[in-house]
Amino acid sequence: MHAASLDPRHAAALADESELADCTSWRQRPDGLREATTRLALGGLHCAACAGLIEAALCRVPGVAGAEVNAAAQRASVRWDPARTSAASLIDAVQRAGYSAHPARSEAALQAQRNEARLALWRLFVAAFSMMQVMMVATPSYVAAPGELAPDLDALLRWAGWVMTLPVMFFCATPFFRGAWQSLRAGRVGMDVPVALGIAIAFVASTGATVDPGGAFGREVWFDSLTMFVAFLLAGRWLEQRLRLRSAGALDALLRELPDSVERALPGGGWERVATSRLAVGDHVRIVAGQAFAGDGRIVQGRTSVDEALLSGESRPVERGQGDEVVAGSVNLAAPVEVLIERLGADTRHRQIVDLMERALFERPALLRMADRVAAPFVVVVLLVAMLAALVWQAVDPSRALSVAIAVLIVTCPCALSLAAPTALLAAAGALARRGVLVQRLDAIEALARVDVALFDKTGTLTEDRLSLVQATRRDGGVPDQREFARAVALAQQSSHPLARSLASLRASTGFEGWRSVREEPGRGVEAIDEAGRAWRLGSAAWVGVDTGEPQRRPAVWFAPLGQGDRALRFEFDEVLRADALGLVEGLRADGVESRLLSGDQASPVAAVAERLHLRTWRHGASPQDKLAELRALQRAGHRVLMVGDGLNDGPVIAQADVSVALGHGAALAQQRADMVVLGSRLGAVREARALAARAMRTIRQNLAWALFYNAASVPLALAGWLPPWAAGLGMAASSLIVIGNALRLAR
Repeated sequence: MHAASLDPRHAAALADESELADCTSWRQRPDGLREATTRLALGGLHCAACAGLIEAALCRVPGVAGAEVNAAAQRASVRWDPARTSAASLIDAVQRAGYSAHPARSEAALQAQRNEARLALWRLFVAAFSMMQVMMVATPSYVAAPGELAPDLDALLRWAGWVMTLPVMFFCATPFFRGAWQSLRAGRVGMDVPVALGIAIAFVASTGATVDPGGAFGREVWFDSLTMFVAFLLAGRWLEQRLRLRSAGALDALLRELPDSVERALPGGGWERVATSRLAVGDHVRIVAGQAFAGDGRIVQGRTSVDEALLSGESRPVERGQGDEVVAGSVNLAAPVEVLIERLGADTRHRQIVDLMERALFERPALLRMADRVAAPFVVVVLLVAMLAALVWQAVDPSRALSVAIAVLIVTCPCALSLAAPTALLAAAGALARRGVLVQRLDAIEALARVDVALFDKTGTLTEDRLSLVQATRRDGGVPDQREFARAVALAQQSSHPLARSLASLRASTGFEGWRSVREEPGRGVEAIDEAGRAWRLGSAAWVGVDTGEPQRRPAVWFAPLGQGDRALRFEFDEVLRADALGLVEGLRADGVESRLLSGDQASPVAAVAERLHLRTWRHGASPQDKLAELRALQRAGHRVLMVGDGLNDGPVIAQADVSVALGHGAALAQQRADMVVLGSRLGAVREARALAARAMRTIRQNLAWALFYNAASVPLALAGWLPPWAAGLGMAASSLIVIGNALRLAR
């Protein structure tokens, strides 16, 4: 993308806040002013240096408070003051820096991505075609014996090679020259500098040898090596672009889940097709089989099965019928249904998940920052080594000095080094997203692989939010009959207490509808009159009039006629462990991770859960401050700590942990502070995430080892003159593709 100003019509459209709704969030600053955060989709980036150039260009715009660019994901997040600048100015700044930018999630961004891919393919085609033609005219000079090729024919072949190299220089190689110029203009030494320098030197020297074979440049021409190098490098970048988009494609796949248009009911009957953006809360829409739901809502007509895998982590379709809720982005699999829209846009669960995923794309993990710091000095060293090699070979064999210098410049470009970490981290984040785990901080992948202690909250995390009935007995030890049981369940349905709700959920088969004059005493129980005029109570032992005379091991609720405690029924409840809680704890133990239980609950239920999970270390009555103190003590002892929780009171310890996981059903604050969010609250996903994080770290180490080995092996060959420029270009492209391909194994 050539540097250009923003089209005035496009700028006018971006001035409308509604046009930015999908890519911009607004907040009130402490000083009372509004601040916007806009996400941009970028084009034309090839390395970490490009990200730095765009960040610098954005930060120079008056009113921009900060900018973050992820080169691997080709996204930017910009915080700006709407009173001082505009979204159009941000895009204009990126374009003037030599790159393309569009509002994220827009059709323009997708179209620009397609155009860039098409242009890259054209450049590759022209370079490959020119390479073959140049190699054809260069072959006679390689196979002919000395003196066999007539001077005029030799000159003709040289000029033919020069002419066919021109499209490569002025069309195919322009991304390298532009990238080098942009980085030098910004006072940086990017990875395109040695590549562009090698191409330019090879072309100038070959042109000089073609014009004057006996002149200062000698007789050697490298048009075949030059075109081959450009073709190989463009092929590598084209494949890299495709693979990189694939590794970061989980977010875009989720974004494209919403339909472009749906059928909406007309007031007078019938249906009309409207764009999803024109829907309003309260609309009735018809969703056909195979179509995604356009908003959160409730089915009012029909029954179907729904795929909610991307939104809940549940891989199996779930049944949904009249009165059931459906969420935006889930897919209707079986039959047409009519839906009442209740939430749209930013209020939907779909958008909240997209925002959580997108947040991770703008993180720059420590591994990436280290690679950025190493890459720039490395390029400077490459330039110095190439210059020194040229001087040495000028003294040893002047005819080979330029060839060696070009090979050194090309073979040592640290593309593989800069791609080693980001491709692996993005591939791992995408793979986790498909498993129902949203990564909000890429650094958390590295941290998760290194944890050795896991802390768990109890209620709502290891246990479900409900209690289960484990025993129902009479005061005298007998078993209640079905009618008594049904009466108790019917009265429990009149109460909002958690134990009463657990009892009410049993829905006894012989229902009882005779309760009247129902009143509830908060904290004690509920009282009602039956059909015979007798008063009954359901609640605590004291409320019902029962003297238990012993401490209760489990939560219990009592039911009896008023004043007749000797006839009371006792219903005992216990917490329900999540189905995969024991498997997670045992799996972590097998991986060498110690699990501990921290709960604010009383000693008896905490001890019971710890015993069932075979946990040796647990703590009851822990306040948020107590949990935080325990976590910090472990960290001071040198442990790397994972915290898994779901409640509002887990927020401080989730923020302090080395890596934290919040369950999808938990408090919004806990999810915002967590490094990862497990959709569908599937605990087994925590161990899956740790296993994948460990694989990601192994992959990064493999990539870094390969990049270092490649340079260590190739540089001596290039310095010794045993590596021609075309082979250097092939090696450079191949090394980058090996790194990306290795990272993409994580996405399987």
